[in-house]
Amino acid sequence: MISLRYHIVSIAAVFLALAIGVVLGSTALNGTLLSGLSDERGELAAKVSDLESERNALQAQLADADEFAGSVGGNVVDGLLDKRSVVFVTTPDASSADRDALTERIEQAGADVTGEVQLTDAFTDPGQSDQVREVATRLQPSGAQFPTAGDPGTLAGALVGSVLLLDGENAKPQASGDERQAALSGLTDSGFVDPSSESAKPAQLAIVLTGGEAEGEGAGNKAATMARFAAQLDRSGAGAVLAGREGTAGGTGAVGVARADTAVTSVLSTVDNIASHSGRIATVLALREQLEGDVGRYGTAGNAEAPAPGVDQESR
Repeated sequence: MISLRYHIVSIAAVFLALAIGVVLGSTALNGTLLSGLSDERGELAAKVSDLESERNALQAQLADADEFAGSVGGNVVDGLLDKRSVVFVTTPDASSADRDALTERIEQAGADVTGEVQLTDAFTDPGQSDQVREVATRLQPSGAQFPTAGDPGTLAGALVGSVLLLDGENAKPQASGDERQAALSGLTDSGFVDPSSESAKPAQLAIVLTGGEAEGEGAGNKAATMARFAAQLDRSGAGAVLAGREGTAGGTGAVGVARADTAVTSVLSTVDNIASHSGRIATVLALREQLEGDVGRYGTAGNAEAPAPGVDQESR
């Protein structure tokens, strides 16, 4: 007679056999799987290494090309802005090195730099919008025609343009010296521009120099304020260029916001790689283009139309 103990031992033996089979099977499977994963990891590592080598080679080629652009830049821009004048408007994140290098190119092109208006963080602060509007309206020079649009960037652009840009038709001042001083002093006293800006003199052309993409709360509004400011500055004189570093052509960058607005791109030229020799040369070429009544989007970002004026898109 088969006892209960026999049944228990038999059942235990069956489960033990199953367990051993599972372990042995999984061991064989894991060995195959691990071997396959190891091979795949090796292939991926090789691909990554190849891509890194390709990237380094491309970066070296770009660096060489930019150095070449820098070496011939003086010949490219020579005389393009002869007897013209340019004023800078800079944001707090703009690089002084970019400004100095661009000043050198502008002077090589034959133009004079008449000064710099340094905007403060308060200028683009959404919480200061009403104050910017009030100051711009209150300091409007007599006879100046301001747009009816009520956004702070446009009104501030109209104010700065009326006192710091010469008339686009006859190259004469659009405001008296007292009105210019009152406007710059008022913006300084309100905390919207740096005190050193009061020494800036009127010019025919303007460069609005910024950094990269705006960050933090209200980044999009800050970028929009600068884009509209630059566009109105352009409309106030013979022309303007909005230029910035890598990232400025993004969704919260001044150049990116400007390029997304057809009303702005119809008048304002933009450059998105001002930190490079080629970007600075493109900026000078864009200023010349502005004098001729043309406009464009230049640089290396995806929303640029060409690296520089006169360079076909296909060559990018």
